[in-house]
Amino acid sequence: MSQLKISNSQDESQSQCSYYHLPITHHCILTIKHKNSYISSLGIGEKLLYTGSSDKEIQMLKRDNLRYEFDHENLNNRVIITGKGAVKSLVVSADKIYSAHQDHKIRVWKVDENEAQQKKLTQLATLPTFSDRALTSLTPKNHVQSVANAHDDAINAIELSSHGDVYTGSTDKKIKIWRKLNSPKGEKLSLIATLKKHRSGINALALSTDENVLYSGASDRLIIVWEKSDDDDSMVVVCTLKGHVKSILCLSVVSDLLCSGSADETIRIWRGIEKCYFCLAVLEGHSGPVKCLTSETDHLSLSDASASYIIYSGGLDSDVKVWQISIPL
Repeated sequence: MSQLKISNSQDESQSQCSYYHLPITHHCILTIKHKNSYISSLGIGEKLLYTGSSDKEIQMLKRDNLRYEFDHENLNNRVIITGKGAVKSLVVSADKIYSAHQDHKIRVWKVDENEAQQKKLTQLATLPTFSDRALTSLTPKNHVQSVANAHDDAINAIELSSHGDVYTGSTDKKIKIWRKLNSPKGEKLSLIATLKKHRSGINALALSTDENVLYSGASDRLIIVWEKSDDDDSMVVVCTLKGHVKSILCLSVVSDLLCSGSADETIRIWRGIEKCYFCLAVLEGHSGPVKCLTSETDHLSLSDASASYIIYSGGLDSDVKVWQISIPL
């Protein structure tokens, strides 16, 4: 367990803003070490943390237990072998888990609880791809729409708003915003805006909690903050966050904080106040690129004096780290 640290540093992104900083404390609560595989994806559902790795496994971990010493001997009791390729992405929705794999398949899982109140995953379906072949296995009510040639290169990031807008980020350096619109053939996803600002491929996207702000991270080492335009459906650049010295690989939002993970092996915590953004802390501890992040409010450490958050990070060093962040109110 790492020592408690207090951060009070100003970052490049603050240079055009009047100085504002609340000293925050942060420390790594726990490190879970995986053998012979790197962590490629993380997801939170109910009381569980789901991890996906390069050795084709999904693991379920009780989040309450991650505050204390972890029993690595029992780690394999939560393993499910899921395919012939690495787990590339995890999405948790209610009692279902969607996992995408390097073997070009998407698997749908249901979270069940047995008589001993232990969680397990039951596989419901395997989808060959997100192509039109998947339509035959789904009801019209829940059909999948595909958009041919959506980008000029690989799509690396996708974000979905509560209103159904879809944001995609690509190696072609573009972010595109899609919306379901009525047409003579029914509803279809239509392109409503294309955002161009990054100088290299986009790796990560995240929406603010009110969904008025979009964050994008790219291989150009920048995080760009976009805000909805008052004039149309597009978005305008509010500011650019600098600090990471290598590619931005992942983003996560919790409350009014933005967390970013990078190939420089660090995690940065950002906060924006009236369009001025500040790096509140730099979390160091991974010995490889930080590939995935997820985060939540720490309800077990509620206080009138401070707000507390838990951040989960997965890296190419095969570690999952659990961090606690405390910010004075």
